[in-house]
Amino acid sequence: MAAEPNENIDPHRYGPWAVIAGGSEGVGAEFAAGLAAAGIGVVLLARREGPLTETAERIRALGGQVRTLAVDLTAADAAERVAAATADIEVGLLIYNAGANTHSAEFLDGDLDGFATMNALNVTAPLALVHHFGRGMRERGRGGIILVGSLTGYCGSARHTVYGGSKAYLRIFAESLWLELREHGVDVLHLVLGVTRTPAMARVGLNFDIPGMLVAEPADVAREGLANLANGPVFVTGGNAETAARSSGEDRAAIVLGGHRRMQKLIGSQADRS
Repeated sequence: MAAEPNENIDPHRYGPWAVIAGGSEGVGAEFAAGLAAAGIGVVLLARREGPLTETAERIRALGGQVRTLAVDLTAADAAERVAAATADIEVGLLIYNAGANTHSAEFLDGDLDGFATMNALNVTAPLALVHHFGRGMRERGRGGIILVGSLTGYCGSARHTVYGGSKAYLRIFAESLWLELREHGVDVLHLVLGVTRTPAMARVGLNFDIPGMLVAEPADVAREGLANLANGPVFVTGGNAETAARSSGEDRAAIVLGGHRRMQKLIGSQADRS
């Protein structure tokens, strides 16, 4: 089924090409479908060739232009490879949807190299890609940047010491970038996700059936993100704005303990990619 065009996505402002990191499945693939429907070509970045190929075929079936690059975004040369693969096109939109809790462990029991790799994915790579593509957008006086975040970045959580910290960092980075680029015609949005029914979340066995828990669908999240690109610096998806606001209160002990109890219901003892 073809994706519905989003009237908020102007291909002259955000095109003619978009780069989507983490674009092979879930929310990233839905971003790609929505942009293709708007007439914007997409460059999909992910580690695995198979899912990239499947999503590329879906986009072509929608009549969209698509390129793929299988790249490990934690590698030291990742940003250089992406820059080389897009050197001949004009990128008007960057969506950084990659990022996961790839080393779920209590901090003192974890491996520092594992935590460093996670930070490379969640912090170093998005900064490098924003620095590269953002300069071109600023020079042209138009463009957009979406950095996908998580409710996990709003309060501390066991086994998320580094992951949650990286998501909190990305939110402050996005807010600051929004201030710096808003007068240059470049929109910046930190798109905050709650529990979303993505393949990655399903693979780690998250419990989507907890009574009263809000669970968003990838297509809805992507649609909300594109619709609110110009409404930065932060938009919370899936009806989770109230949860984000509660998690920003003053009684940090109560907030963190309450969040911890909810997280245990969601993931138990398993690793989480929220």
